[in-house]
Amino acid sequence: MCGIAGLIHRGRTGDIGKEMTSMLQSLKHRGPDSTGFALYGSPKGNTLVMRFKVAEQDEMKIGFHIHDQVKERRKEVDRRLKELGATIVSEDEATEYAFRYTLDYGGDKRKLADYIEDIDGAEILSLGYGLELVKDLGDAQRVSGQYQLKGFTGSHGLGHTRMATESDVDIRSAHPYWAYPFADVSVVHNGQLTNYWTGRRALERRGHRFMSNCDSELIAVYLADKMQQGAELEDAMKDSIDELDGVFTYLVATSDSLGMAKDVMAAKPMVLYESDDFIALASEEVAIRSVFPHEIDTFDPYEGEVRVWKR
Repeated sequence: MCGIAGLIHRGRTGDIGKEMTSMLQSLKHRGPDSTGFALYGSPKGNTLVMRFKVAEQDEMKIGFHIHDQVKERRKEVDRRLKELGATIVSEDEATEYAFRYTLDYGGDKRKLADYIEDIDGAEILSLGYGLELVKDLGDAQRVSGQYQLKGFTGSHGLGHTRMATESDVDIRSAHPYWAYPFADVSVVHNGQLTNYWTGRRALERRGHRFMSNCDSELIAVYLADKMQQGAELEDAMKDSIDELDGVFTYLVATSDSLGMAKDVMAAKPMVLYESDDFIALASEEVAIRSVFPHEIDTFDPYEGEVRVWKR
């Protein structure tokens, strides 16, 4: 089931936090377990934005000792950042277990991510200059309110409402996924990949890491691997049509673009609205109409189609 949505403003910005919240809330019936947002704001020079968590939401309910552990994990994150030469410019506590840091860091992002995620319970959700990735349990209104996403001004974003079918109901298994170790690349997916384990083992042998057992994470890591080898995003997406087995429709975003890919069977829905200054995509038209209540023309992309839009 699941629902995916994305939008991009061309040549301007908008309240993408509010727009994505409306789109994803209208898709709540497709996936009530968790909701995730990948929002793209305006980069501030070379300042990195790191969204991370040090526990799962459900862990916080098991007793007082976990709260002490969470505090110690965050202290260890701070210590390791300092050890790597990263300066914390600002820090915000979205929840007791999820945080937003801005960093002055010119080093290897893979090294940073690996070192932080070596801490028990720690997971970097995103690391980029414009991207901020937020995901948690609950519907769009709940997650958006919890993380104060309405009023987030930016150029584009994508999101996901999840109905868990094969992996756990937790933040780790929720979408979107950051295409580690690339800054500002995120992916959401609706469908099922039948060659998940084969693909995962091949990519792990190439040195990539996986944080969940969700087949959708494979797409993000697959694209990261292709780009690491020098492929352009659109070319990597075209390769995915042949190399990823199953039924799938996915959206991918970078610092300046939004793309979609649909498998050759086209079993998973996607509706598209396109104008000169705005593009919106979603699993159902109702999501697009939540931000465009007036009369609009939408259409369904073809099977096996890959499209990329620039800001």
